[in-house]
Amino acid sequence: MSGGSDEAVYMGLPDERRLRPRFYVAVALSLPVLLLSMAGRRAGWVEFACTTPVFLWCGSPFLKLWWKSWRALDLTMWSLIITGTGAAYLYSTAVLVSGSALPLYFEAASVTTAIVLLGQILEQRAHARTDAAIRALLDLAPPKAHRVQGGTEQDVPVAEVRPGDLLRVRPGEKVPVDGRLSEGASDVDESMLTGEPVPVGKKAGDPVNAGTLNTTGSFVFRAERVGAETLLSQIIRLVEQAKDSEAPIQRLADRVSAWFAPAVITAAALSFLGWYFAGPEPRLVHAIVNAVAVLIIACPCALGLATPVSMVAGIGRGARAGVLVKNAAALERLAGATVLVIDKTGTLTEGRPEVSAVLPRAGFTETRLLSLAAAAEAPSEHPLARAIAETARRRGIVPPRAEEFSAEPGMGVTARIEGHAVAVHRTGETDDAGAPAEATLARVTVDGVLAGLIAFTDPVKPTSPEAIAELRRLGLAVVMASGDRPAAARAVAIPLGISEVHASVSPAEKQRIVKDLRSRGERVVFAGDGINDAPALAAAEVGIAMATGSDIAMHSSGLVLLNGDLMGIVRAVHLSRAVLRNIRQNLFWALVYNGIGVPIAAGALYPWFGLRLDPMLAGVAMCLSSLCVVTNALRLRRVRL
Repeated sequence: MSGGSDEAVYMGLPDERRLRPRFYVAVALSLPVLLLSMAGRRAGWVEFACTTPVFLWCGSPFLKLWWKSWRALDLTMWSLIITGTGAAYLYSTAVLVSGSALPLYFEAASVTTAIVLLGQILEQRAHARTDAAIRALLDLAPPKAHRVQGGTEQDVPVAEVRPGDLLRVRPGEKVPVDGRLSEGASDVDESMLTGEPVPVGKKAGDPVNAGTLNTTGSFVFRAERVGAETLLSQIIRLVEQAKDSEAPIQRLADRVSAWFAPAVITAAALSFLGWYFAGPEPRLVHAIVNAVAVLIIACPCALGLATPVSMVAGIGRGARAGVLVKNAAALERLAGATVLVIDKTGTLTEGRPEVSAVLPRAGFTETRLLSLAAAAEAPSEHPLARAIAETARRRGIVPPRAEEFSAEPGMGVTARIEGHAVAVHRTGETDDAGAPAEATLARVTVDGVLAGLIAFTDPVKPTSPEAIAELRRLGLAVVMASGDRPAAARAVAIPLGISEVHASVSPAEKQRIVKDLRSRGERVVFAGDGINDAPALAAAEVGIAMATGSDIAMHSSGLVLLNGDLMGIVRAVHLSRAVLRNIRQNLFWALVYNGIGVPIAAGALYPWFGLRLDPMLAGVAMCLSSLCVVTNALRLRRVRL
């Protein structure tokens, strides 16, 4: 059955702006029909004249979907609604034309059509409100930029900015594109991207992103990523993709829906037969009215909305908190995760290592060693490469030109420099003379001979201890898998209470660790930010990438954290569990509602209490069930993460 998805609910329907005129006409024409019915006054031709345009014109979008569903034998909510209202309309018309004194039920057809129109308008509005945070991202980037060229400034449209342009941002202005500061310093409010309220200090060399707000000083930065390549544009694309994805739990609703419509039609037929053969007079009238009530109240729109509106609301909430959901399945799987495997550099640590020692071997000086390493690492974006380049720049070293550059993820780089084969590789050795035991080391070789070592320090992020403690409280075991040498990895892991540490591992070994854990029945989440993390991200049940990391890591993951902070993982886990809890609540109440409503509509209470459910009231109840589901889903927009 197609009614089990958000797409099916709105498939083929005009948007709410085009439904509104139909709703207004339906209300205006249904009101006199309703008043006549409530007053007990029979004015058959007036009711017919009012109901006909409501049913045939106001409800025409529903009639088209009804015809399509029956023609394809793909029963949907419209199969039930229009079959029910159509039966009431055709029965009443036949009674009127025949001149019979039997009761008329034109109000069931007209008022139910108006109620369904109202329900669709409200659902579409609610659905649109869940996208508000996402749509607001489109307005974050300013339309113009101040380009600095030849000592002068010129205002140009952001669309004309190219990589390499120098742009000035004044206090109170938004950053137009992604880039790095070249002069000046300031505090930049990145809350619209990361969810963190405290402005971040920026100095020369630090990155800035489109849409963030410059709060204090003026600065000049060099544009790096423009147009569709900015982080802001990538965020919008990721969230739009996630909205269109389907969570595995949706398949439960689809399976229920697959038998739901035939079951309801069977129940309506049995209700008709029961009232016709065993009910009070007028039997035909009671049989039709109760069968129509069953078809209307059992409309599965609440069931169809249960999963998608919660997912869309959750995705929107995550976007505001700096948690980008690339697909709904990843968000669902995260809720049941048991093990988190994390990289060290850029995940637990700041990811901005600094050179702490330069240790040349015989025949090389510190300057020569740094010069060769900086030349070889120049094309690389790895944090260690940037640290080497920054140290060389501070020391006034101008690296020679490198040729035949090659990078091996998780290992290092090679290049030909001034006729020599130069390699800069991370090392897992622990007996390098003169090297600090806890430092991260890079070995520099020239023509295969060790030229020296470069030692790095990378401080632990201030939020890492709190995040690890909260993840444990949430029931996740934490495992570190790092390419760094054992001493450096343990120096970070032990203070954080991480007992299982895998050090000096290659990208393939990280992937193997993830697969081994999964083979033992664990539900594994992997969090990382580098190219070397991409295989493990893809192998995990849920891959979480840091937006501060490489593009390939983000493409290999199911979720992206904008601020590269472990607290983002905590927020993601809380979000996933809140969304799954909300979906289960929606499915439970949708099924309970139908389980109670269908027997009542069929007349289960009549033998004891003499109560029957009017089709019009069944329509109201059906609409309210959908609104309850939507309202419950919208609570996710305010959930604490």
